[in-house]
Amino acid sequence: MKKMMLTGLDNIEKHWPKKLYNSRVGLVVHPASVNRKLGHAVDVAIKSRQFELKALFGPQHGIRGETQDNMVEWQGFTDKKLVPAGGKQGTGLPVYSLYSKTRKPTPEMLKGIDALVFDIQDAGSRYYTFIWTMELCMQACLENNKSFVILDRPNPIGGHITEGAVLDMKYASFVGQRPLPIRHGMTIGEIGNYLKDEFYQKLDLHIIKMKGWRRKTWFDMTGLPWIMPSPNMSTLDTATVYPGMCLLEGTILSEGRGTTRPFEIFGAPFIEPEALAQRLERFKLPGVVFRPLYFQPTFQKHAGKLCGGAQIHVINREKFKPFKTGAAILKAVHDLYPKEFKWKGPPYEYETKKLPIDILAGTDRLRKDIEGGKDLEQMEEWWEEECRCFNKMKRKKYLIYE
Repeated sequence: MKKMMLTGLDNIEKHWPKKLYNSRVGLVVHPASVNRKLGHAVDVAIKSRQFELKALFGPQHGIRGETQDNMVEWQGFTDKKLVPAGGKQGTGLPVYSLYSKTRKPTPEMLKGIDALVFDIQDAGSRYYTFIWTMELCMQACLENNKSFVILDRPNPIGGHITEGAVLDMKYASFVGQRPLPIRHGMTIGEIGNYLKDEFYQKLDLHIIKMKGWRRKTWFDMTGLPWIMPSPNMSTLDTATVYPGMCLLEGTILSEGRGTTRPFEIFGAPFIEPEALAQRLERFKLPGVVFRPLYFQPTFQKHAGKLCGGAQIHVINREKFKPFKTGAAILKAVHDLYPKEFKWKGPPYEYETKKLPIDILAGTDRLRKDIEGGKDLEQMEEWWEEECRCFNKMKRKKYLIYE
């Protein structure tokens, strides 16, 4: 029988910081903020004898995960959820949106609390915005003399592999506020360590660690239930390909939103599936095969139109290189359809001037290499070197788990 590991939420009562005993707390959560028995963090916090829950905060896609697409803002409200413990109608707590007029908690939001607790499931990719919501919460806590507590959770795609470009700060945005590789191979607690030591040294940071997680542990090895951290992160398969396939958001290609397999299915009305699959086969990409297909998105790009493309099938996830695969797809479509292929223009995730592909990649080098017809293997050399340098100089100092 598979032994179930424990998240920070599972360990919260046992390992709550002594200095924060009896404190007033704000909780940053979303639908995936559950313990191993599927109890939500809000319910756990309400029952806690260690602290008093005073406010709730939610990131992109809403505290309930109700906003389907990216760049869809949501407004705060008063919680009306049923509380199983007491059976009373609603907690009466304010719910603050961190994806609307502000992405950073304001002094007014933090008034009346002593600490902000962050319990959000990440997806393992630098452009997944939850880690940057965390950084903005860290900023706000430092500025307003509040403590910050991270309830650590697994990196679903493991903590042993890094890949992709490291962010150039000239391209900083809400899909990358600090230097990290695209596939960062860290937990949110480890990223919190990195952010504190590099940028917020005076922050009172506490990390409630996981028990039983190892660096080579994929999410389906944890025994924990998969809860969608966002509406289009439907499975572990989605998270596995996401470090490369999110790049398609910077193009006119459909990344599969509006289908039942977002980020695994991709294409456009002008693509001939067999031709694309044959071109992709030439790259001899490890751990993956491409199945030609047609599909019709129900919403977002090319909604209601017949698209040609392919589905990614990962056959060896340890060898699979998602960022290289995403770059190969962009290069293949760019070269096969030079007249039809286009980069998407701004705005994108609150950036109104720089191209979405550049802020996603964290550099303009990927785009310029594709436009210049550079060989894929040559392209991979520079981002591999960036990863090696980051791992050696920065990342290894902040890892918590073996």
